Amino acid sequence: MPESLKPAERRGAARTSLVWEALLPVLEGAADVLDIGGGTGGFAVRVAGLGHRVTVVDPSPDALAALDRRARESGIDVTGRQGDLSSLLEVAGPGAADVVLCHGVLEVVDDPAAALATIREVLRPGGSLSLLVAQRHAAVVARAMAGHFGQALALLERTPDDAQRDPAGSGRAGRRFTEDEIRDLMSAAGFEVGSVHGIRVFADLVPGSLLDLEPGSTAALVELERAVSERPEFRPLATQLHVLAR
Repeated sequence: MPESLKPAERRGAARTSLVWEALLPVLEGAADVLDIGGGTGGFAVRVAGLGHRVTVVDPSPDALAALDRRARESGIDVTGRQGDLSSLLEVAGPGAADVVLCHGVLEVVDDPAAALATIREVLRPGGSLSLLVAQRHAAVVARAMAGHFGQALALLERTPDDAQRDPAGSGRAGRRFTEDEIRDLMSAAGFEVGSVHGIRVFADLVPGSLLDLEPGSTAALVELERAVSERPEFRPLATQLHVLAR
């Protein structure tokens, strides 16, 4: 990984590179990719650059305008449509995609189970879902390390039903899920989980000054993240879970 990147870019690369590595085989052979909540196109433009037809569905007109600028500057065609998971079938239509990206969205919808059922409808037979969600155990650790012990305890004892009644109470990011909760939701929606990766096991814990000052530290961090991403004993420490399902 180039050390010429700015500090924020190096940290961002450490946080997202493993998602890309897992996603690339899923994209092989896919014609149409639907990015739900894809915002300014951080993933979408890169996916389109690989030769796929990409549609971003996002509720923010400002984000879609930024997506359009990014795509034009890259010389790549990406379609942006205003909407969200509640209107996805009207915006995209059933059977519209070979691959759906749903990264950082399931946390903030009113009904995660209904959202996954909708995603299944817009996927073609044999299609794949790339789901990235915030993971609850890591949030408990992060709050405790920051000295917010009461918040850590409240989040530790929170149940999926609590989040359903009061999603905002889960924090600014909305709900956070355990791996078991996600697997249950996916199974109920008719998905077959292929793999689960722990994302950002250490990346959010390492001081930014270390990545800024130590040559080669970002590449070493990514290699460490790669080594633990599929080890179940480390997944409870991961800030996010990346689930690939069909």
